[in-house]
Amino acid sequence: MENDKHIAILGGGPSGLFMFKRLVESGRTDLVIKIFERKNKLGVGMPYSPEGANDEHITNVSSNEIPQLVTSLADWIKSVPKDTLDKFHIDPSRFNEYKVLPRLLFGQYLTAQFALLQKMASDNGIDYQVYYKSIVTDIIDYPDQQRVVVEINNKEQFKFDHVIICTGHNWPHRHEGKVPGYFDSPYPPVKLALQLDHPVAIKGSSLTAVDAIRTLARYNGTFDKDSNGNLFYQLLDQSPNFKLVLHTRNGMLPAVRFHLEDSHLTNDSLLTEEELAAHIASNDGFLSLDYIFERDFKLPIQAKEPEFYEKIKNMELEEFVSAMMDLRERLNPFQLLKAEYAEAEKSILRKKSVYWKEMLGVLSFALNYPAKYLSAEDMQRLHKSLTPLISIVIAYIPQSSSEEILAMYEAGVLELIPVGDESEIEANDKGGATYHYTDESGQDQAVYFNTYVDCVGQPHLAFEDLPFKSLLSGRTVSPAKIRFRSLEEGKKALANGKEVTLDQNGDYYLKVSGITINDHFQVVDAYGALNDRIYMMAVPYIGGYNPDYSGLDFSEAASAAIIKQLLA
Repeated sequence: MENDKHIAILGGGPSGLFMFKRLVESGRTDLVIKIFERKNKLGVGMPYSPEGANDEHITNVSSNEIPQLVTSLADWIKSVPKDTLDKFHIDPSRFNEYKVLPRLLFGQYLTAQFALLQKMASDNGIDYQVYYKSIVTDIIDYPDQQRVVVEINNKEQFKFDHVIICTGHNWPHRHEGKVPGYFDSPYPPVKLALQLDHPVAIKGSSLTAVDAIRTLARYNGTFDKDSNGNLFYQLLDQSPNFKLVLHTRNGMLPAVRFHLEDSHLTNDSLLTEEELAAHIASNDGFLSLDYIFERDFKLPIQAKEPEFYEKIKNMELEEFVSAMMDLRERLNPFQLLKAEYAEAEKSILRKKSVYWKEMLGVLSFALNYPAKYLSAEDMQRLHKSLTPLISIVIAYIPQSSSEEILAMYEAGVLELIPVGDESEIEANDKGGATYHYTDESGQDQAVYFNTYVDCVGQPHLAFEDLPFKSLLSGRTVSPAKIRFRSLEEGKKALANGKEVTLDQNGDYYLKVSGITINDHFQVVDAYGALNDRIYMMAVPYIGGYNPDYSGLDFSEAASAAIIKQLLA
């Protein structure tokens, strides 16, 4: 190991794909790369494999929104066998860069890109090896040797200079498997291939919920088009009492996909890294949420949509969020979906963005990486006000999913109930669950469902949930925490029972989910020292510092930050 740099990529899904691409394109030939993949296929990860999709599931990104890989999606489509295209109802002559694809087909694209990168690696003289059916069971750091050992399948061990953890999504099973009819997530979706003759409780209305809706709908009814070309839904004779009941905190559905002016969520008007660093340095080491809201959201809107800017220019962040949420809360969520569907159709037809919504997505992406510099006060504001709005507006439900949701609503088999922040789900030992909540009239409700599916999306997992026990026992990693700007606020949060710690300098810190990482995704140990051997890209364990961590854009940007440090 003396002359070469030995690197492990743990996980061969989309994050591993972008990390491998960075290494292959680095121009370095002194690399020895080993990729360990739990499944028998590279590129697909969870979302684009049968673990996360059936034939009916589609992406919420189009070809023009995908970060650059080896070949474009439009070019790749031309090489796909006709029987595969026919299976997914794709006409290559009508395909364009604005189309969304079935997720399983998109997974085939990512696998093909990984294969092309492997060929490039060989051509460039890079030594690499792929280990399939290889589950990473432990990671042990040896600082004195400047090495990291990776344990595979509880037995085989490999030694590396650097390890990049790209193990992807993880939905822990709390009740699933023990309680019949109780599902901790809708994945793999084949488990929801159920013919049911009773109402089903769905927690959440995110894209994860849309996945569950698309599957359950097909096993209990059929979609068809009327003489005017409008979609309608009809229950099967065997499922006359089937119904989906969505439960959401605020009683809202996500917004519909529209035309993005900047499909990669970058923007020339955004604060640069240097400007952010200067602001943080002049602000006692903190990033101000109000500052980034003004500079990375309001100001770009001023140039593009001056009328909208005039309405919001004097609004504080909470006031803006309240105005946008009030507008949504006043309308029936399905009527609003219908209106937004029409708005999105116009946007796509005219290739004109709904600019404030686009900038909200840009703001979320721009805020993701420096979010660790927010004060604990601002981090709590972010989660309380801005994050709920962002999660609704930038979910970007594809048109076909919107049509299916509206068809099911018109058929009376899809309902949405606002349950507030204090709702609880009680698993029933005999099966199903009881939903406890206070309804809009203030009445306490306890409604039993034979079948319950948690669809809130990838949970932000705790530090203690990290599956690599030697990293925990060796104190190689530490719980993520955010400093309070005000000692008074820190004391108050501690008195109110929040997870707050006091350090030796007298500063108060709020514990957030996941582990501590730095700007280059290097893990930080219990003593505050960064580790230049271990990088964390596995999204469930960095949610405390990266509130908007999903998607291929994240994989591309995180891999760029890592490669900069790794090969420095």
